[in-house]
Amino acid sequence: MRLIRLWPDDSRFDFMKFRRFSFPLSALFSVVTVVLLLTVGLNFGIDFKGGTLMELQAKSGQADVGKVRQAADSFGFGEVEVQEFGTAGGISLRFAIQEGGEAAQSAVVQKARDTFGAEYEFQRVETVGPRVSGELVQSGTVGIILAVIAVLFYLWFRFERELAVGAIIGTLHDIVLTLGFFVITRHEFNMTSIAAILTIVGYSLNETVVVFDRTRELMRRYKTMPSVDLLNLSINNTMSRTVMTAVTTALSLLALVLFGGRAIEGFAQVMLYGVVICTYSAICISSPMLIYIGLRGSEATKTVGGKVAPAE
Repeated sequence: MRLIRLWPDDSRFDFMKFRRFSFPLSALFSVVTVVLLLTVGLNFGIDFKGGTLMELQAKSGQADVGKVRQAADSFGFGEVEVQEFGTAGGISLRFAIQEGGEAAQSAVVQKARDTFGAEYEFQRVETVGPRVSGELVQSGTVGIILAVIAVLFYLWFRFERELAVGAIIGTLHDIVLTLGFFVITRHEFNMTSIAAILTIVGYSLNETVVVFDRTRELMRRYKTMPSVDLLNLSINNTMSRTVMTAVTTALSLLALVLFGGRAIEGFAQVMLYGVVICTYSAICISSPMLIYIGLRGSEATKTVGGKVAPAE
């Protein structure tokens, strides 16, 4: 029985030609992301801003989100986020941190219990103060930095210098564009978002390692092949695996986006965006970057009558 081919075995598609468009495009998005981070900033959630989180379950099994939102807005405690979560009838309320310390936070909880207690069961009430939220910001930032540093060290020792630099640039590119997604979409940035970023870093690393492993293998086999041809061959050889991994992962995440509910919708959207960016980065950023960095031994091509000799 003939197996399905996700990508032709004898493909010689020229991926490197896209670098003339991908580099300026990614540079533009990266600059815009940095500017927006400095001017607009991230939409921090309760984990980082502080406030009160309540999770309610409708006793009847049916929750009226609009009615709950209208009632919560009338409390006068500032902006409140109301959304469905979990199983049918589940609602979460997020109130911003109140001035007045613990007594003010308790007043928020008591007002909500008096208003919704008859129709809803309070399954979770959590209050995060400014001190705790500050510690979470610090811990989350340190966690991301240490994880990224560990990944960069791994790449440096995993590959030769040129390949390592290309992989590091691609990983940093994916992190920056993921932060840009948070800034532009105004998705809440919380501890779950940090988990999403670290997962995307791992996915980016996996995509780059697969392509660069094949590049290193082909460098030993075809010692006189020009850089552009070598990189195109590497990507074409691994494209079947890339397509299979990206499509299956994207379909799973798409199902979570469409049917996973509001509780994980934001996380799923970020991960879906990350899969697209990481796949694009491995093909159009990390690999073409090696042309400018210079692959070891790739410039020592043999010429016959002024033309490049065929690959060995």
